[in-house]
Amino acid sequence: MQIADRRVAAFHYTLTNAEGEVIDSSSGREPLAYLHGVGNIVPGLEREMTGKSAGDTFNVVVAPEEGYGVHQAGLIQSVPRAAFQGVDEIEPGMQFHANGPNGPMTVTVSAVDDDMITIDGNHPLAGQALHFAIEITEVRDATPEEVMHGHVHGPGGHHH
Repeated sequence: MQIADRRVAAFHYTLTNAEGEVIDSSSGREPLAYLHGVGNIVPGLEREMTGKSAGDTFNVVVAPEEGYGVHQAGLIQSVPRAAFQGVDEIEPGMQFHANGPNGPMTVTVSAVDDDMITIDGNHPLAGQALHFAIEITEVRDATPEEVMHGHVHGPGGHHH
């Protein structure tokens, strides 16, 4: 059976950056299961998964435009330290949830001055090419409930 819309695919992956450093991997965990065709994974990877079958292994490089987006300077801003009430220690690399113009977003602290904190609303992988090594472990038809809800239920998927 081939990966196509309304099918569930499970896969192992290792994600590395351009320097070959591992960013994320399913090694030692259950394969990642997703419902194909509804944007549950980054667009560039989803496109490459189409037509693959269980047992297939392949490598793919996803450009930023089809991954986590290009880096947007407009998402970097300085805010007064007072905006972080109740947080004693603020250091670069810390992440906070904030309300952005398009709803909730995660921001990463990129610089700390005495009175001002620089935060970056870009995804940490924005602007980076994503190097995936993929092994497809399972392909099956999605259940009607999975199609209706737009995500996988059960092992490796979303639990209610």
